[in-house]
Amino acid sequence: MGENLIVKRIKRKIMEAAVKPKNFQDKMVDVLNYGSLNLAMGLGYRAGLFDVMDAKNRSCTVDEICADANLNRRYVQEWLGVMVCGGIVEMARDDDGEPRFLLPKAHGDVLARRAGSGNLGVYTQEIPLLTACAMEHVFQGFLTGDGIPYERYPDFHDFMAQLGDAKHRQVLVDIFLPSVDDGRLVQAMHRGIDVCDLGSAQGVATILMAQAFPASRFTGIDISDDALETARTDAREKGLTNVCFEHRDAAELRHPNDLSGRFDYITAFDAIHDQTRPLEALQGIHEILKNDGAFSMIDIAAETDIDGNRDHSMGPFLYTVSLMHCMPVGLVDGGAGLGMMWGRQLAEKMLGQAGFGRVTVMEIPNDPFNLHFFCRK
Repeated sequence: MGENLIVKRIKRKIMEAAVKPKNFQDKMVDVLNYGSLNLAMGLGYRAGLFDVMDAKNRSCTVDEICADANLNRRYVQEWLGVMVCGGIVEMARDDDGEPRFLLPKAHGDVLARRAGSGNLGVYTQEIPLLTACAMEHVFQGFLTGDGIPYERYPDFHDFMAQLGDAKHRQVLVDIFLPSVDDGRLVQAMHRGIDVCDLGSAQGVATILMAQAFPASRFTGIDISDDALETARTDAREKGLTNVCFEHRDAAELRHPNDLSGRFDYITAFDAIHDQTRPLEALQGIHEILKNDGAFSMIDIAAETDIDGNRDHSMGPFLYTVSLMHCMPVGLVDGGAGLGMMWGRQLAEKMLGQAGFGRVTVMEIPNDPFNLHFFCRK
C-alpha cells in the first residue's frame, strides 16, 4: 500500500533536515519557534481562520479576513505575524503598501477542515489543550507516580470527540469498514448483526455505524457518565432505535456476564491503551464475542521499544500526548499505564494472552497514525 501523502511530506522534510545537521543551539531555536507556532496555529484553527483564508483562495487584507471570520482586527493582525514568520501564510504588499495575506492551497489541503482525514491542522489544538488542563497534575505525577482521572480532561475529551467526528465521518463507513474482512463484514452489517463499540466515549463512531446499518444493533460501552449521556442525547435527536449506550468497565466483562457471547463484531478505536487494566479489558472483549466473532482494535502505529520509534515521523508529538494524557489516565488506581506508544509487539502479545488465536495486523487506508489489529475468537 502506498504511503499517505502527508507521511511522504513529513519524511521528505526530515531527510532535508538530515542533509545539514544542526548544532544543539540551532535545534533549541527550532524547538522554541515551532512550539510557539503550534500554539498560535491551534488558536487560529479553533477560530476558523484557516478555513476563512482557504475559502478566499486569494490574497486578502486583514480587514477582509476579520470581516469573514467575525474576529477582532488587532488579534488577527498579531496572529498573522506568527503565521508569516512561521512560513504558514504568505504576505505581499499592494501598490499602496497595504499588506495582503494568502494561505496557499497546498497548506489549506492540510490545515483546513475540508481536508477531512488528511487534516493535520486539528492536531495543533491537542498539546495546548493538554497543557491547560493537565500540566500541573502531570508534574505532580513525576513526584508521586499517581495517575490522573478522566474528569480532569473535560475540554480535551470534547476536542477528541470533534476529532473523532472529523475522522470517522469521512473514513469509517466509506473506507474502513468496507476494508474489514475483504468486505464480508459490511455485507453482514447490512443483513443485521450485533456490534459493540468499546470505549465509545460520546458515541461518534457508534452512531455513524448505527445510521449506516439500520438492520444491525449497536451497543456503545464506556465508563464516563458525561460522555454516555451526550451519546444518548445525540442518538435520541437522530431518532435512532438500533443503538444503546451502557456504563460498563471492560475489565469486568472477562467473567461470565449478561453480555457473554453476544456480539458478532467489536470495535475499539484508540481505546485499549487508555485502560487501567488493558489485558483484562481484552479478555472481556474475548468473553462477550460470539465463538465466530471478530474484533477490530485500532491503535497507534508504533514500536514497543523506544529505539524502534527514533525515526517515527511524529514520535515526539505522540509521546507527548501520551505523557500528558494516555499514560496518566492508565495509571489511575495503580493501573498499567500503557500509554499511547505501547507498540505493535506488546499489543500482539497481549491479544494472544487474552485468547485471540488469530491476529492480523494491517495498515488502515488514509490513516497513517494507526494500525488495524483484526482478531478472531
